Amino acid sequence: MIELKNVNKSYHTLDETVEALKNINLTIQDGEFVAIVGPSGSGKSTLLHLIGGLDKPTDGEIVVDGNNLQKLKDRDLSRYRNKEIGFIFQDFQLQSHLTLLENVEIPLMFAPGKKRKESTMKKRAKELLELVEVSDRMHHKPSEISGGQKQRAAIARAIINKPNILLADEPTGNLDSQTGKNIITLLKKLHAKEKMTVVVVTHDRDIAQYAERIVEIKDGKLLEKNNFEKFTK
Repeated sequence: MIELKNVNKSYHTLDETVEALKNINLTIQDGEFVAIVGPSGSGKSTLLHLIGGLDKPTDGEIVVDGNNLQKLKDRDLSRYRNKEIGFIFQDFQLQSHLTLLENVEIPLMFAPGKKRKESTMKKRAKELLELVEVSDRMHHKPSEISGGQKQRAAIARAIINKPNILLADEPTGNLDSQTGKNIITLLKKLHAKEKMTVVVVTHDRDIAQYAERIVEIKDGKLLEKNNFEKFTK
């Protein structure tokens, strides 16, 4: 379970203090598929980064499966990001000099525990590329494939360590509408198959309606009276 308790996040510049998140209280149950929606600059991505341990709140608590993220040592926080969390980004973040197969293998190289054999890592990566339907491009580099194929490979990379939580930040933002629908359908399929908690940040109504629950944020605040109809019609 993911719990955010009175979470605030501020950024300080030379001229001003920007309050990105204001008194966020949110609970996400294990196995839920949640969409966080709102306009650009509303704090959606900041919220996702805090859950993923990529950033820390100014104050408040973020508790995941009983662990307070702010109290974790750096080593334990790195383990949390690598093992418990899978990240999917709008711009894919694939390494341009590596093949899709090599990109998907990367998280296994940094996973804690016993060192894995190269053959075992390749087998796992190939299985996932087949699952996301780009195995025929596994030896291609990112510049040689389409945006949709890049995102499918990025999804395979995100789940290779079998995370409990999958965080997707505008995963269809750089894709055309049909490819975007194909990607969100794939995420729904993986959610059902792998039993992961999935949190998707989006401003796209067509994407949000695939979620089991929609959380709306505006100007850094969760809205108590959500106008969900605009995201589901």
